Amino acid sequence: MGVLRLGVCVSGVYAAFLLWAIAQERLSAPFPSTSHHPHASSGNSGDKFPSSLFLNYAQALASSLSAFLYLVFKAWRDGDLHRGVAEIVGLKQLFPRQRSQSNKAIKANGNGHGQTEKEVGVNGTSKAGSEMVKEKPKAIPWRKTLPALLLQVSLFQTIASPIGFLALRHISYPTMVLGKSCKLIPVLLLNVILYRRRFSPHKYVVVALVTVGISLFMLMAESKGKKRKGGNDSAWGLCLLGINLFIDGLTNSTQDQIFSTYPSYTGQQMMFTMSFFSQLILLPALLLPLPTHPLSLLSHLPLPFSASTSLPTSHVSFAAPDFLTSLSFLVSHPTALPPLLAYALLGGLGQLFIFETIQHFGSLTLVMVTVTRKLFTMLLSVVVFEHTLTKGQWMGVGVVFGGIGVEAGMKRREMLRRAKKDGK
Repeated sequence: MGVLRLGVCVSGVYAAFLLWAIAQERLSAPFPSTSHHPHASSGNSGDKFPSSLFLNYAQALASSLSAFLYLVFKAWRDGDLHRGVAEIVGLKQLFPRQRSQSNKAIKANGNGHGQTEKEVGVNGTSKAGSEMVKEKPKAIPWRKTLPALLLQVSLFQTIASPIGFLALRHISYPTMVLGKSCKLIPVLLLNVILYRRRFSPHKYVVVALVTVGISLFMLMAESKGKKRKGGNDSAWGLCLLGINLFIDGLTNSTQDQIFSTYPSYTGQQMMFTMSFFSQLILLPALLLPLPTHPLSLLSHLPLPFSASTSLPTSHVSFAAPDFLTSLSFLVSHPTALPPLLAYALLGGLGQLFIFETIQHFGSLTLVMVTVTRKLFTMLLSVVVFEHTLTKGQWMGVGVVFGGIGVEAGMKRREMLRRAKKDGK
């Protein structure tokens, strides 16, 4: 069942996100305008989608809807609809009433040793024969509770997506895809540093091979300069990509911590709650007018912060809310609607397979799946959007696939060893 489940998850991730990535790249390109509109540019190339926050919100909305439909359908199939929607989608697990349930159990049945609530001592313990019975479980610090951890990963996920879109404006898509393949490094390091997890030696070999492949790809891309289709990779774009990878590492390592601490919480329940939290975080930013030049706010701060701004005026101007701007853009650029719907719906479908994978196989296995998916995405991008790669870049791709091969070989060896042990 484990191999079958992994096969279904891998196939689902590949199928959904290969198409999703094409929609994502199309959204980063200009769209022609059908009318005279403030978004319209003077050239003929068209206009880019004005708000990455709106794209992120559409993705979160589609993900929460996909998770909700999946959980309700699963509960209906298993005959568990009587539990109620709040419990099915995991909202009740966020704030369990452990204390009241514990008190009710003691009142009704005693403490399991013929003792009732009245016989429990002042310190929460009492003696029944030679055994001590505890009434209250040990309190968990708030930062380690399920709501706090889910809010944390939701915030990370919400921040990471706009940074990724911003990075894509300063680097080419193949560089973005290969750079995201480096996600193994922050996931591995942050699991070790933050949560003290240990991994087998071959995992570090895989990470090293992927790192060498990514570095080779970057160096060979720089040597080609402006001749490479898709533009130069600026230092600012690579910096944004690094920040995006670090946030992704925090997200995946924290998700591993949630599943190890709260094993009854399912992947689709986490998907629903994280998407719901992401919508709550994004909604104010979409509905409120934001400063046109955020750095102009520095001029209103006390010294020495105000001296750090290079803007010629201290006047702060506000743009129209991103929600209204995006709707207006879709009206004047109707060709942007199909890739937006494809981006949101395919992303929601792919997230179902992602959370199923991370729940049952862990974040490193998930990242290995997404790494291969991203490499195939890059190759598909080369074919569809006519990006060109140098021979050195193809060599880097081969090194990365070599690391993936090492991981696949070790997985197969481990499965054969387990099968032999079970046979004995």
